[in-house]
Amino acid sequence: MKAAIVIPARYASTRLPGKPLLAETGKPLIQHVYENALKVREAACVIVATDDARIFDAVTGFGGKAVMTSDAHETGSARIAEAAETIDADIIVNIQGDEPEIEPHHIDELINLQATSGAFASTLACPFPSDATAGPGSPEDPSAVKALLGAALDENARWARFFTRHQAVWPRDADGRITRPERYYLHIGVYAFSKASLMAFAAAPAGALEKGERLEQLRILERGEKIAVGLIPRASPGIDTPEDYEAFVARVSKGAA
Repeated sequence: MKAAIVIPARYASTRLPGKPLLAETGKPLIQHVYENALKVREAACVIVATDDARIFDAVTGFGGKAVMTSDAHETGSARIAEAAETIDADIIVNIQGDEPEIEPHHIDELINLQATSGAFASTLACPFPSDATAGPGSPEDPSAVKALLGAALDENARWARFFTRHQAVWPRDADGRITRPERYYLHIGVYAFSKASLMAFAAAPAGALEKGERLEQLRILERGEKIAVGLIPRASPGIDTPEDYEAFVARVSKGAA
């Protein structure tokens, strides 16, 4: 099955305005994401979907492929659905434009999972670090989305039961204290859809759970569809804040990214 990676990118960002075009490494951030995506062996092409001419020009300027989309989209998935209408591919992968260090072989695994599982969509998750018992980056952090998993597909994948910002499951015997964070799964926000399922997803209205948690993948579960979750050892660091970007620049300067 032919797969394509679409990277949604917008200029506005509450915590880090102009994020895709930050270039303290000598390259704009969107170029790092694009070039890393090119290393995915199972993908036939990589395209940036944006509503901003500055991002479009930056991508085409370094030789990448980009398409302009509507500025009315509220989610990255809606943006990639518009872009995917003209893409010749069976599987569409959504990699966010602020994820320059996702390991390409994990995306290969994601594509293969979507191709073989029969799921409406596929995504990734990993255990929380064993020392993440409290505070930011722990299971109690609302910005760290938890994946609640069900039956196994195989030794490296399970079906999703729910996604939440809450600390779940609650450790009652420990009076709510997290003593084994590695038993919680952190959701990693990359997705693979069949082209048909992506279009159906983008056309469906948001349900109550999605509106409450502000997690668009809940729309899939609310519609009674299945999400396959590939399990990987660890998450790569995304770029959400100025501090995140500074740390990324430091890793690039040391050759560690």
